[in-house]
Amino acid sequence: MESHLLANLYRLRYIERWSLMRNVMKENVAEHSFHVSLITHCLCSIANEVFNKNINTDKAVTLSLFHDVTEVFTGDIPTPVKHHNRDILKNFRDLEGLAAERLVKQAPDPLKVIYKNIISENDADPELIRFIKAADLLDAYLKCVTELLAGNREFAIAKNQIEQKVHELDMPEVDYFLKHLAPSFEKTLDEISE
Repeated sequence: MESHLLANLYRLRYIERWSLMRNVMKENVAEHSFHVSLITHCLCSIANEVFNKNINTDKAVTLSLFHDVTEVFTGDIPTPVKHHNRDILKNFRDLEGLAAERLVKQAPDPLKVIYKNIISENDADPELIRFIKAADLLDAYLKCVTELLAGNREFAIAKNQIEQKVHELDMPEVDYFLKHLAPSFEKTLDEISE
């Protein structure tokens, strides 16, 4: 029996993000997932190397790579829509659960357990999920920074709101990221090539 799992996951490149806003640079869910995985790896590495923690970086990165795969069926629902009220958010979470089940069913039988454990966050380590959510927010923050630098004021309020959420995380790894890595995103190619 053939599996449609990867064919569906490859379709994440067709799901556009930030659909309610004018974008200078379009972004799709596949790109976003890659960026979140990079940032998750970085945050976990900071936790382990700078703050002497013992975070399972490999597991966190694997989970982060799959953190939005259900959007292949649900699309990218903008945050203001999802969080408009509790009922909408609950219904959306239920829909995500159904989409996750559908994706897992598409995996070949010998791999179903593996994909169930990485597509469904239900059994995931809450500490790892915390790092992934931080990376997700940081990616949104960096998107806002790059859009604003391109002259797109559409992202000004979003940047301020996301910045506040990032600081509320109260994670030293995030503070380290913002101090040592994020400022480069505001520089030109010539400046970062020196």
